[in-house]
Order: sequence, then structure tokens, then C-alpha cells
Amino acid sequence: MRTSVLFASIMTLCLVACEAGSLRRSQARPEPSSHRLSTPVPNAEEAPRLALQEDGLPAPARDAFSLAEDLAPAEPSDALSLTHEPHLSPVDHLGRARALRAEGDLSGALTEARRAVHDAGEDLDARETALDHLIPLALQSGQKWLAADAYTELANLFPDGAEPLVQKARILLEVGDTEGSLRAAEAALLLDPEYPEVYQVLGRGHLAAGELTEAIIRFKQAVHLDPYHGYALNNLGLALLLSGKNESAAEALAQAAYLLPHEGFIHNNLGLAYERLGRYEEATMAFDTATRLSPKNARARLNKARLARQLHASADVQALLGAEAPLDAAR
Repeated sequence: MRTSVLFASIMTLCLVACEAGSLRRSQARPEPSSHRLSTPVPNAEEAPRLALQEDGLPAPARDAFSLAEDLAPAEPSDALSLTHEPHLSPVDHLGRARALRAEGDLSGALTEARRAVHDAGEDLDARETALDHLIPLALQSGQKWLAADAYTELANLFPDGAEPLVQKARILLEVGDTEGSLRAAEAALLLDPEYPEVYQVLGRGHLAAGELTEAIIRFKQAVHLDPYHGYALNNLGLALLLSGKNESAAEALAQAAYLLPHEGFIHNNLGLAYERLGRYEEATMAFDTATRLSPKNARARLNKARLARQLHASADVQALLGAEAPLDAAR
């Protein structure tokens, strides 16, 4: 079932900075105090903008799911294999796909890749190669469900590896199937409970479902397995921020910003954490960094402008109160 769970809070979930990586088909595992300005005057119409990473994104115990759906062998999806007339002589469909892709014809390239899947038949090596070509073409063509089906078949071809299911879970999150994503991720967890990316994508799934406690647990597990996982630290900080644990959120986000100093969305989230703590100078610096690194990041620009207006309004109020104080004392 393809369901979309919209988590309405102070954030708009945005999957960014993605977690590209080659398929892992075996059990081998990848390897201060600050000056505080006076409290700004709040504006109820202006909500802070948070940013979720997809990506590196990624993560998560859910209600009982039928993990057998993801683990049991399944027939290849009809959508993957494109039936066509038999050839009188061998045809290199993948060669055609590469040529069409180089010419910018993604649709034609995808068609040829699907024909290659069909011609592979029971040849596992040929089928794997064809699927490896099909997946990026499907993603570039916007056919994410087709890519998810391809990862499902790769999971069947390589039942001992967790990576295909992790990739499937990521894609399902992108298309809004949070429940399906969590099922795939939980199945991956059974295959490799020491793979940080499993917990990363699990955390993202729980975060999308509004299950903050579960999300925090999974992100912490990802960071425990990989202390230098900046994207998991960003998502941990985001989940903590949404839970009102602002001090812990700031610590996680500061570490993420240190590990990934060129990711503007992380500095945006860090700015929000500092703002929550009343560390307005640091918040302003973080928003400045976010807008400098990502000039097109609307969230960072809005947060920077909002905080500047609130600080300006607070300064005006304090100036007014300071000017009137002698009159009050004279009375």
C-alpha cells in the first residue's frame, strides 16, 4: 500500500543531500559559551524552517510488520522486463542504452535497459548488470517506483545483502510510502544489524511518521556504529529539536556541521537550535553560513530574515523602555 504520511510540525521535511553509494551485496560492512542578546519579540506568523537530510540520510521498532514480504523470494516485476520480438542475431541492448543516454534520450535508454533485463532471463550476472543500468535511468526519468522494483529484485538475487533493501527503503520514502519504507528497512536490519545506513533510513522513516522517540533511538544507533556519520548526526539533531531537547540537539548539529562544513542545510538546523537556546549571535552566524553555502536555500533565507526582524524589534522595544524608565521612576 502506497500511503503518504504528512508530519505537520515546525518543519517541512526535505530530503536532500543524498546517500549515493554502490550496492553492497555481501556481509562486508562499510566501514562553547556565547554572549546572549536580549530575548527577541516573537512573531506568531513566522515559523522556523528545518531541513531533513536524506540522505546520508539515513536511521529505526515499529508495529509488527510482515517482514516476509521483503525477505521471501518473489517473481520479477513485469514492469522491469520489457517483452519484445526475438532477435535473429544478438543485440547489445545495454550498449544501445548507454549510447541513447549519452545523447540525452533517457526514455529510449530506459526502454533498452528493460529489454536487457528481459533478455537476461535466468542468467543472474546478466540480470544484475541490466538492473544496475536500469536503476539510475529510472531515477533520472522520475520513475522511482520502477527503481524500487529493481532493488526488490536485486534483494532477491542477493538475499544475504542488506544494501538493496536499504536503497529500496530510501526510494519509498521519497515517493511517500513511509510504511513500505519501514518494512524494507526492518527486513534489511535482520540481514545486517551492524550496518549504520539501516538505522539511518529507519530513523528517517520514523521521523516521517512523526514517531520522534523511535527516530531518535535509530539515529543514535547509526551514530554509535559510525561516529563520523554527519548526516545521521544532522537527523538526530533535527529529531531532538522537534522533541524540545534543544541542548542535545545543538550538540549533535554542531558535530554534524563540523563533519560536513559545506552542507548549508545543517547550518540552518544548527541556527535554529542556537535560536531556541537564546544564543542569537551564534544563530545569526549559522544562518549566514547556511545562506552563503546554499544561496537558493529558501528555508535558510527565511530563517535569517525572520531572526533579524525579531532582534531588531527587540532592540527597539528595549530602547523605548530605556527612554521611559526615568519618567516611571519620577512618578
